[in-house]
Amino acid sequence: MHIQSLLSIGALILLSAASCSKAPSAEQAAPAATEASAAAAQPPKPMPAELPDVLARVNDQPVTKAEFDRLIRNMEAGAGPIPAERRDEILRTALDQLITYNVMKQEAASRKIAISEAEIDAQVHQMQAQFPSEAEFQEALGARNMSLEQLKADARVDMLIERMVEAEAATAAAASEADARTFYEGNPDQFAQGESVRASHILVMAKEEADEATKARARAKIEAVLKQARAGEDFAALAREHSDDGSKEQGGDLGYFERGRMVPPFDEAAFALEPGQMSDVVTTPFGYHIIKVVDKKPGETVPYDAVKDKIIEYLNHQKRQQQIESFVQDARKRARIEVLV
Repeated sequence: MHIQSLLSIGALILLSAASCSKAPSAEQAAPAATEASAAAAQPPKPMPAELPDVLARVNDQPVTKAEFDRLIRNMEAGAGPIPAERRDEILRTALDQLITYNVMKQEAASRKIAISEAEIDAQVHQMQAQFPSEAEFQEALGARNMSLEQLKADARVDMLIERMVEAEAATAAAASEADARTFYEGNPDQFAQGESVRASHILVMAKEEADEATKARARAKIEAVLKQARAGEDFAALAREHSDDGSKEQGGDLGYFERGRMVPPFDEAAFALEPGQMSDVVTTPFGYHIIKVVDKKPGETVPYDAVKDKIIEYLNHQKRQQQIESFVQDARKRARIEVLV
């Protein structure tokens, strides 16, 4: 469970409305399913058509329909209406998240973690700044039936939980160089680099859907350029003058790439060449190419010393996440949770 998954009652959902250019899917707005529910063969328990005022209790504190409705409203404001065929799954997942949120909120309160008004104001200001205008910020609040005061209240709880969870994550044991070595030796496929070539190309564009006359003109142009290249004219200069690809500014240089990175006809032609060789005209869905290979590297395994620091960083991240998951699950186990629907 990532930290962000605990912090989405109001403030972070509102922020996501500003920062995303597209509305997220239902799976992004509310996690599609926990690992346990994904593994279960049985479908989720149906949610009643009419929900009671109290959906659950956490340590005798109610998880209310008003809270739940606000969460669902926020979700739908970003992702659109919940599909009828997924209603039970999504609402059950949302309720489970809300229960976890309340467990974390109570845990943070018991630890007497302090958040200043200045910190809250700064957080809200940061969210507000994500919107192009004050009017759009207010519109987003209105779409979620949320006041500025409610946003600040949510931000306070979110920050309390985040501070608590970050403190717990910091207690995770640091990954050692021995851990990194074990990971490196146990995952050789992750450090294998295939054969690669460095190539330049010239493209005269003529897409597959182009008419035959357009293709004929493009073919004639690329063949004329190929004749110039074979006569010894500078390939990079020809690319700058004639190529329709963005690489023309670099003289057609595509840098190094491994097999499978390019469309198949281009890939096959490039890897069939030796350094210094130039292809015939190669046809791809983008048009007509001339390819010149500059260098070729055999496949190799990246040396341990070159990736050691990144492995340790990755393992530390994993350890922090495991610490968070363990903390959240322990907190849930300690809590008295009653689901009433």
